[in-house]
Amino acid sequence: MTENMKTEVETQTGRDVIDVAPAAPTEKPTDKDIERVTAEVISQIKTVYDPEIPVDIYELGLIYKVELEDDWTLKVDMTLTAPGCPVAGEMPIWVRDACMMIDGVRKVEVDMVFDPPWTPDLMSDEARLELNMF
Repeated sequence: MTENMKTEVETQTGRDVIDVAPAAPTEKPTDKDIERVTAEVISQIKTVYDPEIPVDIYELGLIYKVELEDDWTLKVDMTLTAPGCPVAGEMPIWVRDACMMIDGVRKVEVDMVFDPPWTPDLMSDEARLELNMF
């Protein structure tokens, strides 16, 4: 992430300098931007874990689609290992919060989808190895 900018604000005790996030770009993303954001999305999503499974949700195959729109909105389609997952309401928030850390992204929209249904076939080899599923 790039360094935050400083700005002066008027407070009750005088003037203070605070950090503010840099403004999102105003131009549509270039191919280079998309490449960078893609790498950062993977990195950030790999920090999100299903609390019942010791593997990140990227390696579990829970992320179905990620798109960076021209206005720098990141759209993520994801699923769960089971529709009745106890963190079904929280996990999209975790994904959104992780992706909001990416420079330039203005907004993150996470949609929960269940078609196609998740199966263990969607897991990476790394996840299978971690879970002894070979």
